[in-house]
Amino acid sequence: MKLLIVDDSALMRRQLGTLFEEAGGFELAYARNGREALAANLDFEPDVVTLDINMPEMDGLSALAQMMLERPVPVIMLSSLTEKGALATFEALNLGAVDYVPKPGGTISLGLDAISTQLVEKVRGAVRARVRRSLPAALVPRPARPAPTTASREPARACAAAPRAASAQQPVPGACAPGGAPAGIVLFGVSTGGPRTLERILPELPADFPWPVVVAQHMPANFTAPFATRMDGLCRLRVVEANRPMPLQAGTVYICKGGADVTVVRRAGVPTLLARPESAEYLWHPSVELLGRSALEHYAARDIVAVMLTGMGHDGADAFAEIARRGGRTIAESESSAVVFGMPAELIRRGGAQQVLAAEQVAGRLVEWVAARPQPQGGN
Repeated sequence: MKLLIVDDSALMRRQLGTLFEEAGGFELAYARNGREALAANLDFEPDVVTLDINMPEMDGLSALAQMMLERPVPVIMLSSLTEKGALATFEALNLGAVDYVPKPGGTISLGLDAISTQLVEKVRGAVRARVRRSLPAALVPRPARPAPTTASREPARACAAAPRAASAQQPVPGACAPGGAPAGIVLFGVSTGGPRTLERILPELPADFPWPVVVAQHMPANFTAPFATRMDGLCRLRVVEANRPMPLQAGTVYICKGGADVTVVRRAGVPTLLARPESAEYLWHPSVELLGRSALEHYAARDIVAVMLTGMGHDGADAFAEIARRGGRTIAESESSAVVFGMPAELIRRGGAQQVLAAEQVAGRLVEWVAARPQPQGGN
């Protein structure tokens, strides 16, 4: 595999080169800035590029945008673990980067030891990723919808007040189970290529979508809060990071906190999300498998819709297949739109995908299944 390493730090280039030489199977080339990277992308024709963001002469984002025009190639961004680094990473993913790895802080050699396995795995997986030629950054289309107002979101949040006012008013028809909690739940499992894919799906859900949506996106701890803020500005639904005990409410998308696992529990009879330390029993975090299993403990399967999107590995495939076997509804993203077809393919292989849809079809199907007809009165 031909790998181009782009970083302005000579020490970082040397350390990364040593890492991939020791891993074996890589032919390496190097670039010190974005301009050199563009030339090497055409001359060396790498299979994968690792790309730093902050560099002199031409930064990583500018180089990435030009690469996606001239010669699209799978790119792994090296991103700092800061809010600013997270925002730059999301912009890179929107421009066409396949994935990212948190750049080590402090002593470079020690930091690389901590991420070496993850970095090599992601680079090897990226060669199979679907990369599309992009528009110039100034022409990249954004969802043409203003940030929702409080008033526009109120109908979808009617369940939130229902437990306190159950004796005074009836729940919203079809939206709430007895006791005021939403009748069901929508789960998303997603990894590599997820942020860009979610930006194609979640903004299409209407403000009165009657079930809560919970997203387990594999992401570092410092990235999920900025990602939730970014999505909140794009969506009609409210989007929050699930970083503390949160009763599940209609009209809300919950982004599971990175560096943790998020499960469904019941508190005072109300389905609630609970963030807890990562479980060593599971390989990926936030764990899609653990989220799906916990949802089955507190919802009837018929009141669960589970959607498996792009990503490497098999996280959540067993749990989502079990949801389908018990009578729930499941969707796997199709190979035609998935950046990496690993996670959806695993759900399909297990016989757990009731429908296989391109990313742009998912929101419409969720509306058909959940919002466009009376809801079952769920719960165990």
